[in-house]
Amino acid sequence: MSRTRLFSPFKIGPLELRNRVVVAPMCQFSAVDGEMNDWHLIHLGSLTLSGAAVVTIEATAVSPEGRISYRDLGLYSDECQIAIGRVLASLRRWSDTPIAIQLGHAGRKASTDVPWKGGLQIAPHQANGWKTLAPSAVPFRKSYDPPDALDRAGLDRIRAAFADATRRAASIGLDAIQIHGAHGYLLHQFLSPLSNLRTDEYGGSLENRLRFPLEVFEAVRDAFPPEKPVTVRVSATDWAEGGWDVDQTIEFCKELEARGCSAIHVSSGGLSNHQQIAVGPSYQVPFARAIKQAVRIPVIAVGLITDFEQAEAILTTGDADLIAIARAILYDPRWPWHAAAHFGERVRAPDQYLRCQPQQYRHLFEMND
Repeated sequence: MSRTRLFSPFKIGPLELRNRVVVAPMCQFSAVDGEMNDWHLIHLGSLTLSGAAVVTIEATAVSPEGRISYRDLGLYSDECQIAIGRVLASLRRWSDTPIAIQLGHAGRKASTDVPWKGGLQIAPHQANGWKTLAPSAVPFRKSYDPPDALDRAGLDRIRAAFADATRRAASIGLDAIQIHGAHGYLLHQFLSPLSNLRTDEYGGSLENRLRFPLEVFEAVRDAFPPEKPVTVRVSATDWAEGGWDVDQTIEFCKELEARGCSAIHVSSGGLSNHQQIAVGPSYQVPFARAIKQAVRIPVIAVGLITDFEQAEAILTTGDADLIAIARAILYDPRWPWHAAAHFGERVRAPDQYLRCQPQQYRHLFEMND
């Protein structure tokens, strides 16, 4: 029996999780032509051996122009699918940790350089740049090349691209899909009145701004096996006056729940270049709490959750059902091991590592079958 909520089992739909620690998607900006390579095998391999309950593959574009940068992953071609499938097969050989993938489209925030080179937009006429797309012809920054406003045919293509990427994900055996509706990327751009200035049925009222993201969700849900979960990552607020906020997010989450969404992953920000974020430990947890009070499906909290007691408190107070960690597990790839040792809990480790169990934590590792 688990002594803590953090190491108690949980289910997202029918997907069984050993504990409540989720590895959030983290862009690596290391793909070539959208394809995974050995870096992703090394990176994801470490995470699948970490003791976390589920690992989420980074933001993966459903079309080439939907990549955040020219070094982003994609799942829009046979070559992309084969590359992910090859890495996944290697991971599966050594770990039974469930693996999800985050599918998204960067919209007006696409065509950027990698972060360690500044991460700014690359203009369409420059090498590694392309014309971006968005709900409206409003750039993320005034200095950026304005995106093309999507017409009806463009919406249809993107919706179909999400469904196609979902079928590819299903065919290579991924365990779950997370739709990226946060951080100022395309679906979030449709949600926010700061980026969506449309006057048709996809803009204006809250109902209209929800329309395309909900259509995408339905397309993904229909294309993925019904026994596997589809979740959504949301930004609960733009942190900007007149923008998307938590009340609108709650309405969006209710609509997602009604359509079969399996869980909501609650983040914030990323849409406005003028956002004012009050950053600090657990700074996004109040948004998770508000959403959890409004829906019956599981809610995942994320954002500067680094301390073991902090993570446990979020769960025991009922603010969220699971916690997601990102930078903390890059810094400490055995974060779940160390959390389990701290609480006197047990965690799964590969047979090859069982000998490393410290004397004072001699009951830390579960025995494998």
